[in-house]
Amino acid sequence: MSTPHIGAKKGDFAKTVLMPGDPLRAKYIAENYLTDTRLVNEVRGMLGYTGSYHGKRVSVMASGMGIPSMGIYSYELFRFFDVDNIIRIGTAGAISEKLKLRDVVLVMSSATNSNFAAQYRLPGTPAPTADYALLKKADDKARQYGKTVSVGSVFCSDTFYDDANSLEQWKKLGILAIEMESAALYFNAARTGKKALCICTISDCPLTGESCSAEERQTTFNDMIRIALECVE
Repeated sequence: MSTPHIGAKKGDFAKTVLMPGDPLRAKYIAENYLTDTRLVNEVRGMLGYTGSYHGKRVSVMASGMGIPSMGIYSYELFRFFDVDNIIRIGTAGAISEKLKLRDVVLVMSSATNSNFAAQYRLPGTPAPTADYALLKKADDKARQYGKTVSVGSVFCSDTFYDDANSLEQWKKLGILAIEMESAALYFNAARTGKKALCICTISDCPLTGESCSAEERQTTFNDMIRIALECVE
């Protein structure tokens, strides 16, 4: 069945979906890494493809930007299209001084200023976390490639332009980086009994002003793409 946001049928998506934020990154992955690829969604320009990677069926679809957009697309994939695993492959801004441009971060947990979890009416503050098996597999695959990755917590922000300027405070808590989608993905996976992992490449360093170009963000973050694809079963 299709939804208001995904014009696909059941069976069009593989059990594992890679989710970059940018539709053009989804297109890049489909064209450069997958074989026997077909377009399964283009509603609202959120391009989605299904193909094969080394004989394993896998899909890739954009999530758009921010918690609301990721919240919609990941929920629909989990709930209506029988997807079991979603691996976000996106960008993040470095908070930790240990990180530099193009470093890869495996997101173990996601602190957030979002009110997304209020819908669950819990008597406390839930902690959105990755699926351990996916996290461990990604870490193992990175080591096999000889790629050094950082594993830890990020801050998932509801705002891109933030008057509070709180990054130094998050830095004191050991937060590695800032991004805008992981919390919604992890909450949706937990609520639906599915699995999720967020793999991010550092595209900018807000505290120093360094950044990658838009073209580099779209096409050159290949380490996280390979790591994510190797996690497909």
